[in-house]
Amino acid sequence: MEKELISVIDAAAQLGIPYKQTLFKIIKRLGISTVKQRSSGHRNQLISYITPDDLDLVKQHLSQGKAEVREASPVQQIDQGVFYLIQLEPEHDPGRFKVGFASNLSERLRSHRCSAPLATVLATWPCRPLWEKTAIDCVTQSCEQIHTEVFRTDDIAKVKNRCEQFFALMPAIE
Repeated sequence: MEKELISVIDAAAQLGIPYKQTLFKIIKRLGISTVKQRSSGHRNQLISYITPDDLDLVKQHLSQGKAEVREASPVQQIDQGVFYLIQLEPEHDPGRFKVGFASNLSERLRSHRCSAPLATVLATWPCRPLWEKTAIDCVTQSCEQIHTEVFRTDDIAKVKNRCEQFFALMPAIE
């Protein structure tokens, strides 16, 4: 019988690693394979899991050089970025849009263009990662949710206006 799996998120918390990305780097370096499963506790997203034996291997690795993790963490820390409003198909479906946070908008747009090659950035606002979920909930009121961060509206200008109003209330980012 297979042992119970531990999510990489939980493993990072258990190990005191503030950013799961740091743990993913260690897992990759150690040649550990993760198992991806959908999790109802994480909005049905695919979550990576490791075995308890793999967790012990990571613990052993960390006990040999804990400073390495502390050095890696600040690099992973994303303090700010932008909240974006992207129209996915301006010509064929002008009411379908995507909103979200990106620390690197050009990379994010490049990844979106794999499935939506005509995607156009309508606007961006300086944003902190912690604001993303609240901003999405606020600006997508009365919009039809199609996917996690993809929505449809009858009036894209109204959504943009809500974004403007939301970020006008937020503290300025230097």
